[in-house]
Amino acid sequence: MLVIWVVLIVLLLAPSALPVQWHYYIYSPASVGLWALAMLVAPPVVCAVKWRWIKSGSR
Repeated sequence: MLVIWVVLIVLLLAPSALPVQWHYYIYSPASVGLWALAMLVAPPVVCAVKWRWIKSGSR
């Protein structure tokens, strides 16, 4: 779960290297809202999908 959050945070910060003119489109309220939604939804979904792997102790 921690890895998923790190990836999502990196994806949020990665566009900072782009030209300033693009920041409004990348950091628009809609994209930030989708990012926040992904922060809430992605970890439980991944845990549900990988439940067998988690339960077996990553063997």
